[in-house]
Amino acid sequence: MKKYNPKDFGRVAVFFGGESAEREVSLNSGKMVLQALLDAGVDAFGVDTKGNWLAKFLTEKVDRVFNILHGRGGEDGCIQGLLETLKIPYTGSGILASALAMDKLRTKQIWSSFGLPTPRYAMLVTEEDCNQVADRLGFPLIVKPSHEGSSVGMAKVNTLVELIDAWREALIYDKEVLVEEWITGAEFTVSMVDNEVLPAIRLGTTHSFYDYDAKYIAADTVYQIPCGLDVQKEDELKALVKKSCQLINVEGWGRVDVMQNQQGDFYLLEVNTAPGMTDHSLVPMAARAIGMNYQQLVLTILGTTLEQEG
Repeated sequence: MKKYNPKDFGRVAVFFGGESAEREVSLNSGKMVLQALLDAGVDAFGVDTKGNWLAKFLTEKVDRVFNILHGRGGEDGCIQGLLETLKIPYTGSGILASALAMDKLRTKQIWSSFGLPTPRYAMLVTEEDCNQVADRLGFPLIVKPSHEGSSVGMAKVNTLVELIDAWREALIYDKEVLVEEWITGAEFTVSMVDNEVLPAIRLGTTHSFYDYDAKYIAADTVYQIPCGLDVQKEDELKALVKKSCQLINVEGWGRVDVMQNQQGDFYLLEVNTAPGMTDHSLVPMAARAIGMNYQQLVLTILGTTLEQEG
């Protein structure tokens, strides 16, 4: 585990909040990250990127940014482009990888083009698309806004009527709506930090899927680590996750969600380039499994910005 001198980081801005549908989660993540940095002796301060924040930020002396914004505007290449222009090192992936990972459709297209497994899918633009998808993919299905995270706007559907309703609901969040075949089986999430793949976590919930409530509110969600796979299957899962991140050019850290069907085959769902860092979050949980506490994890993620300076 790398050791860092807090003074090496200089003055650090923690970006959190923002204006996406995941604002509340980001506020919670940011509060914990900022406190961990302060407790470690890092000269850090928080920046809520909502409203007219930029003018004040430009007056600050900033050596690097810990970006813990979730969702559009902060995880999709926009903030990354600003920081590139300002020549300020920042945590997480660059412009292209951030934009691709935030776009579930384009991510799946890249994975599919390289032969990586992902559930069959389609885009829903009109009500007629719903009819065609029902015939082609069958039920159950899961509907997702293409550019949202934290399961915002997602719904499992079992009939054409439910599919049309879920599509209309998802349109509230995104003009591009993705629908996938439902994979029945175990759900796993695998984190990567500083190019190291952390132990997989198996997720268990009484909900129909691992939705927003199961992620951030419910007390009965089960997190199994070790995940229950044998060594060979977990190594297979980790190798698949590493390859999926390489194809999107994920850097610094990230988390990939994967389903395993009842035959034991893995299917990639999506990649998160600025995952949650709350007390319910999965990256800190996986880090603890290798003996890395929350503060060490935060410093390790921030440490990747030192490499950007050569």
